[in-house]
Amino acid sequence: MPLQHLTDRLVLNHPKGASAEVLFYGATVISWKSSDKRNPDPFERLFVSSKAFLDGSKPVRGGIPVVFPCFGAPTHPDHKNLSQHGFARSEVWKWDGVVMDNEAGVSIRLALEPSPKITALYTKPFRLEYVVTLGEHQLSTDIHVTNTSTSTAYPPDVLEFQALFHNYIRAPSDTLLVTPLKGLSYKDKTDSGYQGLKTETRAGVDVKKFTDSIYPNSPQNYEVTWPGGGISVRSQNLKDVVVWNPQAEAGGKMG
Repeated sequence: MPLQHLTDRLVLNHPKGASAEVLFYGATVISWKSSDKRNPDPFERLFVSSKAFLDGSKPVRGGIPVVFPCFGAPTHPDHKNLSQHGFARSEVWKWDGVVMDNEAGVSIRLALEPSPKITALYTKPFRLEYVVTLGEHQLSTDIHVTNTSTSTAYPPDVLEFQALFHNYIRAPSDTLLVTPLKGLSYKDKTDSGYQGLKTETRAGVDVKKFTDSIYPNSPQNYEVTWPGGGISVRSQNLKDVVVWNPQAEAGGKMG
């Protein structure tokens, strides 16, 4: 059965054994299992905290949360009433159908539009469509943002937003490296005393200590590797990348 439609989530299954689970709450992917050359049996590729809530009471700490319309604390006037990372990860999305179901894989779509709860905090008209596609060795996530304003005023009703996939990759944080980021400028959010951008000098970026670095205009293709494993991350139309790991320094302060 390629797709199981449960009360709180969708379970995608590939005929070769890969699987994924997507909650309606937040449209959060909470599991992705697939095999690789070293491991013929599918294994978990995403991290979800053992303390994460999966009942819709608060955003899930782990998996792949969807961030919209602001990243981090809101700074744009349109977002002034929103909490950190906006509302997409804490709203219940609607089932919007199967996009693909064949031997190559299974693809589903969820949708989110303004509700009275959202409109009380955010007045811009919009429609989000989120497509999750499971292949034998690959998981694809696509966010489509539509400005649904019908206003005829000039200037037109502009929809300004930030969107992000907050991927939690299951990997040993003491030995992993992220490439290729060498030579890029980045904002080190852990160094509050430094103004401006730094230049990345490392051939492979590690996260052995608290790391929160934003790399604008990145190559959009990355490798996360560690002894005995690795994962490739490919993106389109997402020109910035964040490398983040709280380690004990910041992780111990999280709920």
